[in-house]
Order: sequence, then structure tokens, then C-alpha cells
Amino acid sequence: SLWHSPELLSDIQDGYSVSGHLLVCFSSGYFIHDTLDIIFNHQSRSSWEYLVHHAMAISAFVSLIVTGRFLVAAVLLLLVEVSNIFLTVRMLLKMSNVPSPALYEANKYINLVMYFAFRLAPQAYLTWYFLRHVEVQGQGAFLSANLLLLDAMILMYFSRLLRSDFFPSLRKGSAGRDVDGEKFLID
Repeated sequence: SLWHSPELLSDIQDGYSVSGHLLVCFSSGYFIHDTLDIIFNHQSRSSWEYLVHHAMAISAFVSLIVTGRFLVAAVLLLLVEVSNIFLTVRMLLKMSNVPSPALYEANKYINLVMYFAFRLAPQAYLTWYFLRHVEVQGQGAFLSANLLLLDAMILMYFSRLLRSDFFPSLRKGSAGRDVDGEKFLID
């Protein structure tokens, strides 16, 4: 959507493209499906963070679909999915116990770059934009609050990733247990 219509970036509040609209609709369906999958497969307790994230995404995306405003912000937020590719590769490498640590090491650094480029940078830009240019009432206030909560979650996930891949000695608590539990992100 952004590739074919880069002019959208000049109007985050009211920019519109059919491909962007369809992307947000499709992504909303994915979040609804994944939420139901987590609930129906009794994974709610271990996946509560994902449920919170999905609830935030669904509510924000539905408001965007209904009002037609802030579509470009949603498309920018969906850039996060690019970095998920490398997080998933990381998880698969850990689960498969690949004997070659070089592959994991390479992915570790690529993952870090992608995290900055496709998670932290768009998130920081949108947070700055919303705090500076968006009204703090109605949908703007709702989306700003959603964005700030998402900021906290992304920074928490980033700190887990850094501790796990770059500072493993910081992972252990005083009782010798992992500080953050048994999550794939930090295992």
C-alpha cells in the first residue's frame, strides 16, 4: 500500500487507499481469528499479553474502518509484521535446536535491525505524530491511548529480546529461574 501510494505518508489522518483499507480489514480478521484460536484452545492464561495486544488492535482497526480516518497510521503500524518474520525464524531455530549457531547468530543481528526498522521506528514516529498533531478528544484520544499502551508493550518485548539474545546473564532471577517465565521470545 505504501509502496504504491507513498503520498499517503503526507496525510496520516485522512489519507486513503483501497489497498490500505483492505489490508486493515484483512488484518482485523486475522486478529479476531487468532484471538478466538487462543481462547478456544485454552491458551488464554499463557497468552494473555497477546490477547491484550489483539484487543487493542481490533478496537483500533475497527474504529479506523468505520470512520475512514487514520488508515495510514494503521498501515504504518502493520510494518511490525515484517519484523515478525525474523522473530518467528528465531523461535523456530530455538525450538529445532539447530546444530549450527552461525544461523542463529546471523538471525539474531538481522532480527535486531528489523526490530528497529519495522517496530521501534514506525512506533516512535506515530507516537510523536499523535502527541504533536492529533486532537486529544474522541477517536484521536482513543488511538493515542492505544498507541501509548502499545509503546509500553513493544519496549517490554524489546527488553526481553535484548536480555535473551545479547545479555543472557541478566535473565536469571535470584532463585535461578527465568525472570520472565517460559515465553518463546526469551527462551
